[in-house]
Amino acid sequence: MNNQQSLWQFMQQEHEKLLQQTVQHLGLTFISLFLAILIALPLGIWIARKKQFAGSVLGFAGVLQTVPSLALLGFMIPLFGIGPKPAIVALFLYALLPIIRNTYTGITEVNATVKEAARGMGMSSWQILFKVELPLAMPVLLAGIRTATVINVGVATLAAFIAAGGLGEFIFGGISLNNSNMILAGAIPAALLAIILDFLLSRIQNLSLKKVKVFLWAVPAAILLLSAIYWIPSTQKNKLLAGFTPEFMGRRDGDLGLRQIYGLKIKTVVISDAVMYKAAYEKELDVISGYSTDGRLKAYDLTILEDDKHIFPPYYCAPVVRKDALQKFPELEKTLNLLSGAINDSVMTDLNYKVDQLKQSPEKVAHDFLLQKKLFRNPQNGNNGTVRIGSKIFGEQYILAAMYADLIKGYTDYAVSTKTGLGGTKICFDALTNNQIDFYPEYTGTGLLVILQSSQKITDSIGGSKLKVYNFVKNAFEQQYALKWLKPVGFNNAYALMMRNKQAHELHIRTISDLRKYLDGK
Repeated sequence: MNNQQSLWQFMQQEHEKLLQQTVQHLGLTFISLFLAILIALPLGIWIARKKQFAGSVLGFAGVLQTVPSLALLGFMIPLFGIGPKPAIVALFLYALLPIIRNTYTGITEVNATVKEAARGMGMSSWQILFKVELPLAMPVLLAGIRTATVINVGVATLAAFIAAGGLGEFIFGGISLNNSNMILAGAIPAALLAIILDFLLSRIQNLSLKKVKVFLWAVPAAILLLSAIYWIPSTQKNKLLAGFTPEFMGRRDGDLGLRQIYGLKIKTVVISDAVMYKAAYEKELDVISGYSTDGRLKAYDLTILEDDKHIFPPYYCAPVVRKDALQKFPELEKTLNLLSGAINDSVMTDLNYKVDQLKQSPEKVAHDFLLQKKLFRNPQNGNNGTVRIGSKIFGEQYILAAMYADLIKGYTDYAVSTKTGLGGTKICFDALTNNQIDFYPEYTGTGLLVILQSSQKITDSIGGSKLKVYNFVKNAFEQQYALKWLKPVGFNNAYALMMRNKQAHELHIRTISDLRKYLDGK
């Protein structure tokens, strides 16, 4: 029996990485906060003087605040690429509203008679601003900075999607891997950072005006220092830079296996697979973790490095279905098995290319394929219950879900409800076991290593045999979860390391072992 690792043991084991991610998180937060203060504070002062512009400025900053975080990061990528730049710009934009609004409110609420008295004493407009208005507005102004700081600490977790680092790497890796310890290892420090920073700023906010003046110089200096430490880890020179997905970073058939089996030591950043391939093409990354049937291999002229030590098991795709759903919908198994053996590796790669690169909708690609294979039928009435289909959050899964939906509607009298884009393995599998969906497409290698978490002894015994891996996960899922693996679709979407074709040729890197030798300088 495997002993469950506690959260404390996990954090001790990963303490170096946790510290690095915390530093990155602080850096992202304070760089963006520093820039926001530089812009928002003068802007708030200006609209307090020119009140006719206050509505427009605050309205524009408010609109920026309403843009969803992931969407804003997505908008930044075409302008700034991947890494810290788009993350910092997005966080900067989020921090503007509370600082502008509180600066404006704090200054406009200063008693007019106090300002008149200052003018009567012969003070200039600048003297009134710095000696009267700003000191009196300081508690309100600092409240805005507190709000902006807490917002940035929270939103900065999303920076992991675009290779900017931070505590989001652990959070999203844990979600993908069904690893609660990993999720908490990122979420708890992020929450503590928000609480601690908010508390410290609240103490400054409650200081007397005389002491606050000292902090007018100390706080910017501290922010600059905390901003600078973000760049310290990035000053190290590395031969190559790798970008791996959050799930790949924590899998035995991923970064862990590469380090243990190959002894591979390469600087890595965590990145979403949505932007990873393009980042490799644009030479922002040298090595990426990808999928062997991904259509972007062809689009971006990438080559797969041979897994010469066989750490990647077979990843044959098949629907995983709840047994009670098969009883409730007697025609379901036969209908889903219509796709069995219909799609090989090259066909799936071509279908993915149409979605990922040609930007065709998954529904159209699925419909055209079924027509070509003479599997498409017009939908029936759908009056005999609703089958719930789930999928993970990448193009291939959307295509398969659309195919299954068309088959069910055409070959049965069942209606269909699709819940696509459920995220990584954890979310899909939990949705299935908690009766939120009836089935979703899964991969045998993922079932073996991520869901069942099979021991090294078991994985070694079944080796790279497609049939042995399929039979093992099929039997184990039935016994442990009352879930049934139906017949495989036919293609093997294996994990792989990829490089630009030209670069791999120039460096004479054909296998993962060749990559390791190059990095070691051999």
